[in-house]
Amino acid sequence: MSGSPGLARPRLGLPAREVALLLILAAGSWAATVTIARGMTGMTVTMGLGLAAFVPVWTLMMAAMMFPSVAPTAALYVKTFTDSRSARIAGLVTGYLAVWAAAGLPAYGLAWLAGWMTGNHPGVAHAAGVAVFAVSGVYQLSWLKDRCLAHCRSPLGLLLHYGSYRGRLRDLRVGAHHGGYCLGCCWGLMVILIAVGTMNILAMVGLAVLVLIEKVWAYGQGAARLAGAAALALAVATIWFPWLAPGLHAVPAMMH
Repeated sequence: MSGSPGLARPRLGLPAREVALLLILAAGSWAATVTIARGMTGMTVTMGLGLAAFVPVWTLMMAAMMFPSVAPTAALYVKTFTDSRSARIAGLVTGYLAVWAAAGLPAYGLAWLAGWMTGNHPGVAHAAGVAVFAVSGVYQLSWLKDRCLAHCRSPLGLLLHYGSYRGRLRDLRVGAHHGGYCLGCCWGLMVILIAVGTMNILAMVGLAVLVLIEKVWAYGQGAARLAGAAALALAVATIWFPWLAPGLHAVPAMMH
């Protein structure tokens, strides 16, 4: 790593400015998400949006939920360089969000399908609600979840890997690479939003806290497995209580 221009020896501790920047961006994203959500009560799982509008809103939601947990890794990464850290943070964040924006495409497809089933085939929607929780629970307990989570929980290992990246697009590549692992780690949790409502703020807060715990707490992997068990329990409970999946449960007014 010593041969890379502008590269410095990593120092202990997190740079407060970079952490604060990402937390400020997260807070702004939360404020914007809450503002948007206020006008969407009772709308379909797609929030009444077409694909072109859904993807930016989805990306904003992911920024709000994911930035707090990615801040330590991002801050450690930019601290290994002596040149412009603000520009490096911008590149990393852009690459990271590009991955989650791409994930918005299948998310929209699932949300549209959920809305269609809820309005036209309530029984199938009920079964889908059970399936969503079951899939989330099974994935939380899988080896692939463990592998992706281990990646996100090992920032020093990431620094060694990312030190080999070269070129002007280095920071974009770092952001996209880390974003890919975060997506692999968290998609099983994010899919729950299809069942509980895409703009369910309380659910978003709960999932964001869980993601943060999984990535930074010493017992994060245990918390991930506990969340998986809870999701499986919700899948069973939803069989008898469809309202546990409000995003896939048609209220009487919506069934006419």
